[in-house]
Amino acid sequence: MCSFPPIIGAGARVLVLGSMPGVRSLEASRYYAHPQNRFWPFMGELLGAGFELPYPHRCRRLVEAGVAVWDVLASCEREGSLDSAIRDETARPNDFAALFDAYPRIGMVLFNGGKAEASFRRLVRPSLARDGLIYRRLPSTSPANASQRVDAKLAAWRDALREAGVTSA
Repeated sequence: MCSFPPIIGAGARVLVLGSMPGVRSLEASRYYAHPQNRFWPFMGELLGAGFELPYPHRCRRLVEAGVAVWDVLASCEREGSLDSAIRDETARPNDFAALFDAYPRIGMVLFNGGKAEASFRRLVRPSLARDGLIYRRLPSTSPANASQRVDAKLAAWRDALREAGVTSA
């Protein structure tokens, strides 16, 4: 399976990284397409980019706010949608050196869950020449992450986007 191109614009200041799109997202060719994933409801609350808008409009709102979205992995093998099912030996990262060269204003990387962070640190960080980036792991918005209350997850996302300077919500 292969990931998508990033949602990104010239003014990107923060990069949100997932690990790899789930089955529903792959079928729809859209980031965070599972209806129970909290990503778009959170973006609706914080940036006005929620499910009430058509997907292209949600993406445009993120770009206007300076938020980029991508996945750590360009490709991998996995049964189903769970991050825990990704076969690490098949994981191939996206080209982050090129992305950071093309978008030098990105100053913060937000990991949407632990697998995204672990994959980035293992596959990307050792060869990344870019210094000065701020990294934050956030609670996964996946419906599989039911161990934390939704309001606590939203608060963590709000704090991170506020720190990145893309929302005052």
